[in-house]
Parts: sequence; structure tokens; C-alpha cells
Amino acid sequence: MKPLPQYSDIVSAAERLAGHAVLTPLLRNDVLDELAGGRIFLKAENLQRTGSFKFRGGYNSVSQLPDTVSKGGVVACSSGNHAQGVAAAAAMFGYPATIVMPSDAPQTKRDRTRRLGATVVEYDRFTEDRDAIAGKIASETGATFIHPYEHFDVIAGQGTAGLEICHQMAALGQTPDDVVVCAGGGGLMAGILLTMEQHFPNATVYPAEPVGHDDQARSHASGVRQGGNVQTTSLCDAIVTPMPGEKSFAICSGKLGAGLTISDEEALAAVAFAYREMRIVLEPGGAAALAAILSGKLETKGRCVVATLSGGNVDDDVFKQALDL
Repeated sequence: MKPLPQYSDIVSAAERLAGHAVLTPLLRNDVLDELAGGRIFLKAENLQRTGSFKFRGGYNSVSQLPDTVSKGGVVACSSGNHAQGVAAAAAMFGYPATIVMPSDAPQTKRDRTRRLGATVVEYDRFTEDRDAIAGKIASETGATFIHPYEHFDVIAGQGTAGLEICHQMAALGQTPDDVVVCAGGGGLMAGILLTMEQHFPNATVYPAEPVGHDDQARSHASGVRQGGNVQTTSLCDAIVTPMPGEKSFAICSGKLGAGLTISDEEALAAVAFAYREMRIVLEPGGAAALAAILSGKLETKGRCVVATLSGGNVDDDVFKQALDL
């Protein structure tokens, strides 16, 4: 395995992203604090460019590609948020982009990816291997493959969200006890862990995952990467992945708190809460960390907790479903 990203790589990524990524706010809500019995800070990456933290890793990766990539462009695989992040970054540099997306990905994510100028290649997530499809496209076209989480520069880019959290918490005079991260392949979680180790080494980082797709929890509990249940779906599509990334697993191994697992209904309840109490829009996967707090999966009484709101690219029908609960 190639070298793992370090804290210094995240600092360098932040310098590249300056002026391109949004410095997203760290939000608080009195109702949430009262329900949790503690101080809860929410990193609003749903307000990031393209609607999720994925722009960070996409831009950090694309911005470092050599000029020779211009003809072949880039290829990525994603259920939608990494797709938009890479597509937006590629467009900024004038590179063609091809994104391999599941045919049942939210329509809004597919539409926005195409609107950013990328070519979308759909596949069946139950019978086909997205990495293999993307790899074949890369070999046939000369495109550079940017994996959604198994990529050095992607992890470093995602870690800039953690760097911002650390700076924002320090400016507020706050020290986090716990950090809850919406976890799929683990790129964001690994990047945030690296920043916490430098700034708040006593904070515990927890993965929040959907029921039936808690491969991070199972993997870190056993010490061996384990695959997820790819034969079932979840409304938290943004954080459903085949298996934790090798790099992120190595970075986080032995350093995480116990996994927090949430149901689709709990994710939808968090989406509804965020809208009704804070007037912000989340997708279910982007609300997983908030859902873990609201559903009592983590002890928050008297504690200072940071949770990621990792994305807001939700289809209208799913958003309505949340509000109809």
C-alpha cells in the first residue's frame, strides 16, 4: 500500500482549496442542545460547493493532476456526491469527466452530475462492480481514476473539513469530547481523525452508519476490513459502500469509538429536525451523525460533541417522506 496521508497533507490541501471551497459554518441549536443535554456543534457541509464535503477531495485531487491528463480526463465512481465534486473540479480545470453511478442513485444527483458537464455511465449496484467498470474506462480512454475514498489526495482533501472544525472550535474556546462522522468508505472520517489527533487528541471519533451497512463498525471491532451488505438498499445511499477503504481503515485502526448504527427512519427524522428547527436541508446519509445523536446512540449529556452534516443532495420525494413522518 502507498504511504498514508498525514496531517501536513491536509494543511497543504487546505491551501489549495482556499478561495475555491466554502468555509462552512459550525452551527448550534438550542433545541438540539436541550434534547441532547450537552453542547452540540454541527459542521454544515451540506452548504459546501456541490452540496457535500466531497468537493474538497475532488478538487484537491484534480488540482494536482499533470497537464497531460487534459485529453483523457478523469473517471470516478459514486452514488452522487463524489460524482458532483469530481465533475465540478474537472470542469474548473477544463477536463472531461466520466462518472460511474448506480442506476438507482437519486435522480437529483444524476441530473446535477450531468449538468456539471460529466458523462454518466449507469450500472446495476447489485450485479456489477463499479470499481471494475471505472477501471476499464480508465484503461480504454487514458482517464485518471479518482476513487471516492481509496485515494491519498481525496482523504487529504476531506480532512480540510476537520481542520476547519478544529480552528472553529478553538476560536469558540470549546474542546470536543466526541466527534460523530457520517461514514461510508471512511475518507472523511480518516481525514477528521488526523486533524483531531493534532488539535484535540482526547476527542473520540465515532462512525455513524445505516443499519445493514455498518461495515466500519464491524471492521474496526474485528480488526479486519469486512464487506457491507450490497444486496440491500438504504435511503442513506451517500454512505453505503462495499467495504471500508484500505487507507482509511489503516489510519483509523484502533482509534475509533464504537460504531453508531441508525435506521432509515431515524435518518429521516434527523432530516426533518434539521429542516424544522434549523431550516437547513439534508439528505439521509448526510444526516446520519445527527440521527445518531437524536436517537440516543451516543451518550451526550454534559458533553461537547461535534457532528458532521455531510450532504444535502436529497430527492424531493425522500425529503417529503421525511417531513411526512
